[in-house]
Amino acid sequence: MQQAANESFVSERRFYDDKNFPKGFRRSGDFTYNEAELLEKHGVAMKALAEGRQAPRNPEESHFVEVVRGNSAPGSLLEKIWVKYVKLASGKPFYAVVGTTLVKKADAEYLDDMIDDDVQDEPELEDDQ
Repeated sequence: MQQAANESFVSERRFYDDKNFPKGFRRSGDFTYNEAELLEKHGVAMKALAEGRQAPRNPEESHFVEVVRGNSAPGSLLEKIWVKYVKLASGKPFYAVVGTTLVKKADAEYLDDMIDDDVQDEPELEDDQ
């Protein structure tokens, strides 16, 4: 089994996602050192498998594809790391900066109505000339 693990998820390049993790996986604070190392080492192959650009070469990679498709729960460490990566990359939570407020649509419409009510049209002056 160790030999099969060494032959799985092989890639010649390291995996980086500068769009979602511009400081790298290690510095993002989302991954442990070990998770970041495994993601960088095997991420290119995992992404190719997930996108269907590479066919699975063994049962471990076949199970990974099933996990990506949602047909199976993640079992291996690499599968769990990939699921974590996809979840974080698809939508990191947004935290409002201190002092900002989020206005709901209904509240925004109410505020617009209030502003319209407060603004009085000035009567037009007639030219008496």
